[in-house]
Amino acid sequence: MGNADGLVFPGTAVGSVECAHRVPVPPARPFLQTLRANLKETFFPDDPLRQFKGQPPSRRLVLALQYVFPILEWAPRYTFSFFKADLVSGITIASLAIPQGISYAKLANLPPILGLYSSFVPPLVYAMMGSSRDLAVGTVAVASMLTGSMLGQQVSPSQNPTLYLHLAFTATFFAGVFQAALGFLRLGFIVDFLSHATIVGFMAGAATVVCLQQLKGILGLQHFTTATDLVSVMESVFSQTHQWRWESVVLGVGFLFFLLLTRFLSKRRPKFFWISAAAPLTSVILGSLLVYLTHAENHGVQVIGQLKKGLNPPSWSDLTFSSPYMMIAFKTGVITGIIALAEGIAVGRSFAMFKNYHIDGNKEMIAFGMMNIAGSLTSCYLTTGPFSRSAVNYNAGCKTAVSNIVMSTAVMVTLLFLTPLFHYTPLVVLSSIIISAMLGLIDYEAAFHLWKVDKIDFCVCMGAYLGVVFGSVEIGLVIAVAISMLRVLLFVARPRTTALGNIPNSMIYRRMDQYSDALPVPGVLILQIDAPIYFANASYLRERIARWIEEEEDKLRSKDDSSLQYVILDMGVTLVRLIHINLSYILRFVAVVVVLLCVAAVGSIDTSGISMLEEVKKVADRRGIKLVLANPGSEVMKKLDKSKVMESIGQEWIFLTVGEAVGACNFLLHTGKASSAVGGGEDNV
Repeated sequence: MGNADGLVFPGTAVGSVECAHRVPVPPARPFLQTLRANLKETFFPDDPLRQFKGQPPSRRLVLALQYVFPILEWAPRYTFSFFKADLVSGITIASLAIPQGISYAKLANLPPILGLYSSFVPPLVYAMMGSSRDLAVGTVAVASMLTGSMLGQQVSPSQNPTLYLHLAFTATFFAGVFQAALGFLRLGFIVDFLSHATIVGFMAGAATVVCLQQLKGILGLQHFTTATDLVSVMESVFSQTHQWRWESVVLGVGFLFFLLLTRFLSKRRPKFFWISAAAPLTSVILGSLLVYLTHAENHGVQVIGQLKKGLNPPSWSDLTFSSPYMMIAFKTGVITGIIALAEGIAVGRSFAMFKNYHIDGNKEMIAFGMMNIAGSLTSCYLTTGPFSRSAVNYNAGCKTAVSNIVMSTAVMVTLLFLTPLFHYTPLVVLSSIIISAMLGLIDYEAAFHLWKVDKIDFCVCMGAYLGVVFGSVEIGLVIAVAISMLRVLLFVARPRTTALGNIPNSMIYRRMDQYSDALPVPGVLILQIDAPIYFANASYLRERIARWIEEEEDKLRSKDDSSLQYVILDMGVTLVRLIHINLSYILRFVAVVVVLLCVAAVGSIDTSGISMLEEVKKVADRRGIKLVLANPGSEVMKKLDKSKVMESIGQEWIFLTVGEAVGACNFLLHTGKASSAVGGGEDNV
């Protein structure tokens, strides 16, 4: 318990006498030592170097190679039973990857063969460097749509296909470099700025836009808008009603119904997941046979056409680093790279949780980056870990990343021998495959859950969705991130302050607006601040605490009750830890600036907060009220001591807990020493 005027105060619970405990000022630590510890917690929370301690040089080399190439760790333990499971999984996801790869390449306005190329090289790289056992690597619809819409704003894929293709490779290269850099520099927390609500809204909006874009294939239109917003798409659709092809509509609706039916059956009976997984390839085969036998291509049904045989040709000479196109490639690469990282890491962590193993987020970023760099040099475009393909891989019983190697081998066989079979594949079937996959990304149940639990998160979600659907992908992301950041800033700049009351027959003090049985302490106002005290909220907190005091005095005056004698500020767990909970992302970014500018790390209170406490102390003194602090953290005590504010408040008025502070105040009130403790009461006004 704290110690005021050398007195020992009895406890409030049972009336027993307790020992006095001072709140000590922690020993000073050198600035560089403190900075080093903070930076370590920011960038190396998992302590990746721990495994190297005490190991001989040869063992350290092995561990380093295993860290970079996780396949070296699990390959020696690989068994034939694992291979059988991975073989089945790999063949299953290959049946899904081939039609999806062709479809998503068309979505990105790229040659369909690039979808197959992108399912060959990147999975091999990820199998060696990735840490997830369940992630199935390949192209994704959202990144494909982003690539097509962003690059298409600068270069027309139909009028200048060669330059457009080269920019797609360059954007993939920049995405890979950006992803790998985040991993090597351990800056993966940047991805965390995309909150769950943002991702739900963004994915739903992107899925809606992708589905709308597929109306071109479903309706058999030759010309279509390159814009992605709802108004432009609808205008393009209904301005060409005379060009709608009923043959394409019938085929598209029929195959879409088939794909949705197989998905519904697989969800009802999870053991038959393979029905949904094989449905896209089955649709391609049936559609190709139907077109070939009926010569539907002569009646307005568009087909893929000739696909080039052979493995990926090199493309390192096609990368474009000259103006004026490099910046659009860089912008496209960074934005698509962030989206791909967010999706891939979220999917990998989800399935790792199901199987109770851990994946390293920074190692995943390095793996994603390296596979996209390798892909950009071998005629591939952006790849990541799509949820649909990974879910099939998981349900098929995969054991390791060898399933990606099996899938890559199947795609290689397709590239070498089977590409001519896709000549008659109708584009409307590809549109149906894309729509069926995209409908699964519109998670309306998650949106309802957000509305029920957190209205602001729902606004973030809807902001992202409406921004993507009625504006563009970039606008949707900016709106969602802006709303999220505004929420954080408002929370910190206008923190909630609450009054605490005593739970009867205990020394526990809780919020009176939450606990109906919590009772106020006569003559004592206990306040809890739900945020760190620093420059952004110091002025507001000073005014809010003063208003609390005025309201409490008015309330006591109206009841002809005893006057307010003490104000206790609870500076416990909430104050100290909220920085790391609510501001972790911002403070991690600030930590980078700290390194560059060589300034002290931000603690739980800064100099503006110290000044605020001094002013609150003066306001309390003028009103004849004593300011009391309870449970301040170590950083607060250090700064109170160095700034001499502790001398002004008095260390005897700094207590270990709220209960002990109340006990001291009650003791002085009941023994008639309150006025002397306060320092003269109203005479000081």
